[in-house]
Amino acid sequence: MKDTFIKENFLLSNKTAEILYHDHAAKQPIIDYHCHLPPDEIASNKKFENITQVWLNGDHYKWRAMRTNGVDEKYITGDSTDKEKFMKWAETVPYTIKNPLYHWTHMELKRPFGISDKLLNADTAEEIWKKTGELLATDEFSTQGIIRQWNVEIICTTDDPVDSLEYHKKIKENPFGTKVLPAFRPDKAMAVENTTEFLKYLAKLEEASGVSVSSFDNFLEAIRKRHDYFHENGCRLSDHGLESAYAEDYTESEIKSIFKKLLNKENLDHTEILKFKSAMMYEFGVMDWEKGWVQQLHLGALRNNNTRMFRQLGPDTGWDSIGDFEMARPLAKYLDKLDTENKLTKTILYNLNPADNELFATMIGNFQDGTVPGKMQYGSAWWFLDQKSGMERQIDALSNMGLLSRFVGMLTDSRSFLSYSRHDYFRRLLCDILGREIEAGLIPNDLELVGKMVEDISYNNAKNYFDFGQ
Repeated sequence: MKDTFIKENFLLSNKTAEILYHDHAAKQPIIDYHCHLPPDEIASNKKFENITQVWLNGDHYKWRAMRTNGVDEKYITGDSTDKEKFMKWAETVPYTIKNPLYHWTHMELKRPFGISDKLLNADTAEEIWKKTGELLATDEFSTQGIIRQWNVEIICTTDDPVDSLEYHKKIKENPFGTKVLPAFRPDKAMAVENTTEFLKYLAKLEEASGVSVSSFDNFLEAIRKRHDYFHENGCRLSDHGLESAYAEDYTESEIKSIFKKLLNKENLDHTEILKFKSAMMYEFGVMDWEKGWVQQLHLGALRNNNTRMFRQLGPDTGWDSIGDFEMARPLAKYLDKLDTENKLTKTILYNLNPADNELFATMIGNFQDGTVPGKMQYGSAWWFLDQKSGMERQIDALSNMGLLSRFVGMLTDSRSFLSYSRHDYFRRLLCDILGREIEAGLIPNDLELVGKMVEDISYNNAKNYFDFGQ
């Protein structure tokens, strides 16, 4: 079979990069420490009926492109057939040239499907639909089969504190070679902008924790019980998806009074909302420090901008964008409060606004304390930045302001089982950057030295950083 686009040395622009990739990066296992894969589909070893189900369902990256290309919503999230949706995506793909979707689409067709002799378009769609459908019916293309094909060692899903983790338990009882662990995502426990929705969530928390909540102290007790439960089930990371860090000054009595207002079904004013979020961020940070977890802060998304479509489809359906929130001052204040009390745990910071690259890369240096190599991490390029130029800029910022050699590397941050090609994409770009600088004389031509660095960033650093008990 002859490659027409995604060739063996795709993204590798020089011989040194090829050596670094093929000899040092390509065969490293994957530690996917942040993703949104549904654990129930892993536990059941689900097989997908067709490529739409594994590729298009839930993928708001593709949905945005289809809308931009003039595709009616019925072929995106509507009631058209899976095949009709795929055909509309195939018609859209040629128009995605220069968008990262064009790379990802053809990388995912090549691996795991082995389709590299044709580009996806309206003319090839029928053949690709048929071939992928045949493969998806086989055991190698079940959820666990795809994970095994990519040599994934550890997966960390994203889970709410009220989740039962029943599917994580089932996976542990029926192991298939990959650890699947939960990650603690307590955003709803601090989402007090809407009192009614918060109280609905509080009822779920009471049921999950077995704690009757009539005060802020009870609330913390319930949260802590769930934190303990997650730890007992292998969780070693938390994750927060926030506009910015919250670090308002507050007193204990203020927070107790604010919580009482919530219980009385009263709406909070803007200042009270910020104070409550700040208190909860601190409490979550302390809990993570006590257990030696890694906390992840995903900062900068302006979410649910289209009210009409949010009402129709709900969150995470393609209506979010990059925000321009204040970052440096509140983030520094939050981290400093924990650090002052010697309660700052290992932390990964992710920015969504590329204007904040150097801000985040320098922020981590403020709180490195010599206890752990790379204790404070500037996380991989995220969401809208998760593409060639975004990754390159993140690598450059980290290299200039910190230690790239201590970076814990890539993650998928995806809902799709086909997204493991993002690890390969990142590794190729990393090797190309280092290869170009070696050939330009900016880095020593020592392939043992730089090859070890590539292996560390691809795998070893994450293995050593996270306490997964490998």
